[in-house]
Amino acid sequence: MAKTMPVTADDLRRLFLALPGVQESTHHGTMSFVVGKRFLGRIRDEGTVFALPCDRGERDFLIELEPETFFITDHYRGYAYVLVRLAATDPDRLAPLVTRAWRAAAPKRMVAAFDRTAAGGA
Repeated sequence: MAKTMPVTADDLRRLFLALPGVQESTHHGTMSFVVGKRFLGRIRDEGTVFALPCDRGERDFLIELEPETFFITDHYRGYAYVLVRLAATDPDRLAPLVTRAWRAAAPKRMVAAFDRTAAGGA
């Protein structure tokens, strides 16, 4: 199995800022991302972990499937977030999770326009 390259701040920027309406922001003094006023996650634990919005069912599945990468702390137990160990994953693995978080937070019209563009429509 190939060794993963840790996800960097630049990787996170590339993943998030490629999506319509996403802007880099700051929460609790760390890099974060928003779409409109909706929060899409932030760096924490001195840049080693990213808190990402995630459906609770998917979160529990990810933690069960890849506990070396995905986890939660007691603080996040009641929230629909998953914590990601950035050194244990790579941008390709994180990309679909970032897109799903964006889809859940972005305005429906923005998502529909994105889907039309992705499908080759106008």
